[in-house]
Amino acid sequence: MSVEVKIPAVGESISSGIVSVWHKKSGDFVNAGDALFTLETDKVSTEISAETAGVLDTIVSEGQEVKIGEVVATIDDSKKAPEAAPAEKKKEKTETKAAEKSGASSKGGQQTAGAASLSPAVRRIVDEEHLDPAKISGTGPGGRLTKADALAAAQNRGRGEQTSDKEPATAGPSVGGQSADGRFVRKKMSPLRRKIAAQLVMAQHTAAILTTFNECDMSAVQDLRVKSQDAFTKKHGVKLGFMSFFIKASVEALKAVPVVNGRIEDEDFIQNNFYDIGVAVGTERGLVVPIVRDADKKSFADLERDIADYATKAREGKLKIEDLTGGTFTISNGGVYGSLLSTPILNPPQSGILGMHKIMPRPIAVDGKVEVRPMMFIALSYDHRAIDGKEAVTFLIKVKECIEDPKKLPLDF
Repeated sequence: MSVEVKIPAVGESISSGIVSVWHKKSGDFVNAGDALFTLETDKVSTEISAETAGVLDTIVSEGQEVKIGEVVATIDDSKKAPEAAPAEKKKEKTETKAAEKSGASSKGGQQTAGAASLSPAVRRIVDEEHLDPAKISGTGPGGRLTKADALAAAQNRGRGEQTSDKEPATAGPSVGGQSADGRFVRKKMSPLRRKIAAQLVMAQHTAAILTTFNECDMSAVQDLRVKSQDAFTKKHGVKLGFMSFFIKASVEALKAVPVVNGRIEDEDFIQNNFYDIGVAVGTERGLVVPIVRDADKKSFADLERDIADYATKAREGKLKIEDLTGGTFTISNGGVYGSLLSTPILNPPQSGILGMHKIMPRPIAVDGKVEVRPMMFIALSYDHRAIDGKEAVTFLIKVKECIEDPKKLPLDF
């Protein structure tokens, strides 16, 4: 009997994804729980596992976009795993022992990446970039190939250090890889990057996005952090950062201007009375926005722990779809990259996003005198269909007031 393998529901507002990599091939026998393929969505990539054992028959190819509920393969559970012949078992055992003994590469005794088992994240990069793992030296424990190794190899290939067997040998336009004259490099966008691109274009086409700006004097927050940092870190085990202040300030502003915490759905406006704040995090594979749940009910320490945990998960590719869905408002900090000013794009279906930027010493007027203060530009992009200019400006001024006078926030440290 054939059991259908369907694309599962992986989160609200996600209607499709891309089958980026098949980990098993047609004709392979799979066990229940084996990873079959990786599904890339605009939010996260996730591995889909077999629910039953049997022989796999794939229907769609790698790189194909599929809808939730679509059948992408079948598993014939009437077929059992083939028994290896005694001679084959002995040969396999001998080869395994030989591989374990010869794990050193010609470069200083490190185990080569080809001899090490690849994690799903590494295997996905290797397959997408058409890399040869045997030519990459692993820097992980025992010479294991890490995600950073694979990404570095993909980058180096653009400079001619790693080549792909799919690169053309002649000059001129190339389907993938570096041109023969070295003047340009062409490579296919990753499925996640393609979905992010489509999502951003969709946001621009479906919302009337407008941005309003203001600036914050960061003196009070900086002074408070310096005075409280040692005690805060000793008590809670995490450092006190700027993001927790802006999350708290945003919650206060959302309470003062509730419309910013809503969204348009068809011909209705949905007013959210909870505060799940998305915090944009940049990764090697693209931007993701994990959600800090019930931010209004959490302490500064809770917020800092959530932010640190999400940052670690994002770097290691361990974010789950439930970590990324259901937010009501988003904060993006371009300042960590040196951005002085920007106009953030909405994260649909949300109606607002706050942009933080680099703190720069600038001369400003204080009580009729010119003083140099640490200043930050802040920006609110909003859906003008639901939010009027007055409401947007009021929101941003509330954030400014809370940052410049932190006593207006519920300080609990």
